[in-house]
Amino acid sequence: MCLRLGDVFPNFAADAHPEPITSFHQWIGNSWAILFSHPADFTPVCTTELARVVQLSDEFTKRGVKLIALSIDSANSHARWAPDILHIAKYGFTNEDTQENQATPTVHRHTELPFPIIADYDRVLAEQLGMIDPDERNAEGIPLTARAVFVIGPDKRLKLMLLYPASIGRNFDEILRLTDALQLAAKAPVATPVDWKPGQDVMVVPTLTKEEADKRFADVCTIQVPSGQGYLRVTPHP
Repeated sequence: MCLRLGDVFPNFAADAHPEPITSFHQWIGNSWAILFSHPADFTPVCTTELARVVQLSDEFTKRGVKLIALSIDSANSHARWAPDILHIAKYGFTNEDTQENQATPTVHRHTELPFPIIADYDRVLAEQLGMIDPDERNAEGIPLTARAVFVIGPDKRLKLMLLYPASIGRNFDEILRLTDALQLAAKAPVATPVDWKPGQDVMVVPTLTKEEADKRFADVCTIQVPSGQGYLRVTPHP
């Protein structure tokens, strides 16, 4: 299956920890959702990624975003893995019982994972959603699940897709920034420039006429460039 931006994301049912997903679309409801996949439980990069998502989960919740992970192991395996994830979310890469290297605990309120983990042990979803990494294989020579990120809107359509190889961890602070940009663009006819951060100026989309832009935004500045074309229109974060 070849997913494209704007496609309705496939609905599915799946086993998961802490409880099965009977309908993915029903689980999303009227929220935004982010599905992010992992090669396997009890692996180092995956553990650090999920730990970071635990730390950021309240920020995603503030934005009305539901989070859901995926790994090829069973729901029982996910349940056994969860304490490791929470430990790393709190203490990072140091041992809590080593006095000279005592970590400063990261403050978060979660004693259980604040998101479910899908158990894709038969790799059906990994295959269906194009998440197989042909270059990274396990000890049996089976291709690993890649590190995919799917951002899905309340309309159940795919808004953003990232695909990382199994060996490289993602930056979930960047995924949070992408979420802010997507939600802003969904509300106003603006685009976010390179390295944009929430609160910074944005660009008026080219499809908006000057009259429409002046009516929609109180302050629009057109940047003068050698071509003389007035396509670089900047406005404060609406």
